[in-house]
Amino acid sequence: MYNILFCDDEQDIINALKIYLSDPNYTFYEANNGKEALEIIEQHEIHLVLMDIMMPVMNGIMSLTELRKISNVPVIFLTAKSEDADMLLGLNVGADDYITKPFNPLEVTARVRSHLRRYMQLGGGKINTDTYQIGGIELDDRAKTVTLDGEPVSLTPTEYEILKLLMQNPGKVFSPKALYQTIWNETPLGCENTLAVHIRHIREKIEINPAEPRYLKVVWGQGYKIEP
Repeated sequence: MYNILFCDDEQDIINALKIYLSDPNYTFYEANNGKEALEIIEQHEIHLVLMDIMMPVMNGIMSLTELRKISNVPVIFLTAKSEDADMLLGLNVGADDYITKPFNPLEVTARVRSHLRRYMQLGGGKINTDTYQIGGIELDDRAKTVTLDGEPVSLTPTEYEILKLLMQNPGKVFSPKALYQTIWNETPLGCENTLAVHIRHIREKIEINPAEPRYLKVVWGQGYKIEP
């Protein structure tokens, strides 16, 4: 049994796909925009997504960009001939294939079967969220190791937890108080100096030039972040 998600803001398109792919081995899910699609994928095991590009709320490109952070499920874009540039962008951000509207039912069926077969043969499923990578930094939370350009980095347990939290949230700015409370699980009173020392030590270990950091950056007046 395979779970297939249709994501399109035109119900007629979804209805047509259901007819083309009518098969007792398929269970269908529906979304009308990229945001709804992501919510369904978080809640259900989906084996294939057929997704329109131009949709309200969240378009297909934005949805796929977020999807690739959590899943390697195959995605086939549904495109109009006038959307060639969007189609190429979609392939660049992680789409597996595309089908041009109006659809040829035999083509839809063949491509869906092909991608499902390949996905299951390769052991498809959720991306391993125990490993995080930003540029040359890789953190393996199962092995509790950090490498920089393939070379091991020795961090204290506190430094490791700070780096992991930042790498789990690339681009997100954490205030010193928020970082301290999350890592130490204590009321952040006078935490700035303590945290600054740990940040400096992490920089000395992961930055080529700690004075001009590439990864761990200060957002003045706000806090710290890992540059994605």
